[in-house]
Amino acid sequence: MRADAVLRLVVRTSSEVCLTAGTLIVLFVAYVLLWTGVKADQAMDGEMTRMRDRWAAAAPAAAPQPSPTAAPVPSPQPAPPPAYPEGRAFAEMYIPRFGADWNKPVLEGTGTDLLKKGLGHYAGTARLGDTGNFAVAGHRRTYGDPFKDMPELRPGDAVILKDDANWYTYTVRAEALRIQPDEVAVVDPVPPRSPFTAPGRYLTLTTCDPEWGHSHRLVVWAELTGTRAVSQGGPEGLPR
Repeated sequence: MRADAVLRLVVRTSSEVCLTAGTLIVLFVAYVLLWTGVKADQAMDGEMTRMRDRWAAAAPAAAPQPSPTAAPVPSPQPAPPPAYPEGRAFAEMYIPRFGADWNKPVLEGTGTDLLKKGLGHYAGTARLGDTGNFAVAGHRRTYGDPFKDMPELRPGDAVILKDDANWYTYTVRAEALRIQPDEVAVVDPVPPRSPFTAPGRYLTLTTCDPEWGHSHRLVVWAELTGTRAVSQGGPEGLPR
């Protein structure tokens, strides 16, 4: 075979390999950008529906009235609230800064598979509205991009959560902080490097940084500024 024929064969083969590789890359990017988002939206919708169905089924019945002749019964000491069930959605989050239709379920735990279905509550951190640090993780990109716009949060922005009984409004106190992945103390009851110096009712949001990497983390801290019963309707600032 002549040298020019060999050269044409090499060029044609290389072109075909590059074209095939380019096609595969485009398909992979489409999968990452689109299909994981579609699957995540379906999973989040399912979690929301099941959670709201549980809330409806667990609505309290009217308490029985005591007999007027019955002796008073001492009230028992309240038991500490139970931990949220692992892997189950227990609240929904709204962040008006992210848009009127931004609404995600919050599940207990931060496992990889769980974060494909919504946001994850760090086990062992505070319960909603309690003293301590209610800490939540979410993907920056892929699986619905829930925290894609985390850097856009500003002091004064609201992060609103709802469980079966109450609405909770947390107010952002500082812009997003870029940290190392091993700085796990950011979810402590009083997080170092946060605006807080004493115990309180705090919220921590965490996600990866940069957008398409995970070499660092972004953290946003907020403080509880309002609580109201679900029966009173949604709080001011909630997208309608």
